[in-house]
Amino acid sequence: MQPRLWLLLAAQLAALHSSSALLQTPASMMVQTNQTVSLSCEAKTIPANSRIYWLRQRQAPSANSHYESLAFWDPTKGTTVYGKEVPKEKLQVLRDSARYILELLSVKPADSGVYFCMTVGNPDLTFGKGTELSVVDVLPTTPQPTKKTSPKKKACRLPNLVTRKGLQRRARLRLLKQ
Repeated sequence: MQPRLWLLLAAQLAALHSSSALLQTPASMMVQTNQTVSLSCEAKTIPANSRIYWLRQRQAPSANSHYESLAFWDPTKGTTVYGKEVPKEKLQVLRDSARYILELLSVKPADSGVYFCMTVGNPDLTFGKGTELSVVDVLPTTPQPTKKTSPKKKACRLPNLVTRKGLQRRARLRLLKQ
């Protein structure tokens, strides 16, 4: 069996059993076209000399979905090894101690998908939980809540038994009586 085919088959089988040994952040993100995106994979309990692979699944998991091998970090050389169909100017893998960062440069909507980091052990495959990336031309805007103006409350007033006219009339009557 070809190594790439084995890797893709093993990835599909093991994806259901992701581990907390590889902590991926963020869980999901939406970015605008032409941005640079950084996805992080922290190796919690993985030996330092392990290769960390980055895979992409373009569509939701189904019988027709598959993983694309993007790149892996080779600890013996301290370099990134790219997948066959991946342009080197499109992405890079960086290492910072136990953290591996996949940088996607100038993303396009076609770069949308779920990105997984993975390591191959003996005999286990260990996967991160994945990062769902959505690349859009225009970010959706959140509608501002409309301010509902509440009508002024009407004050309940007791009827005024003594009116101004009534007071004026009384005052005139007093003057006339005098």
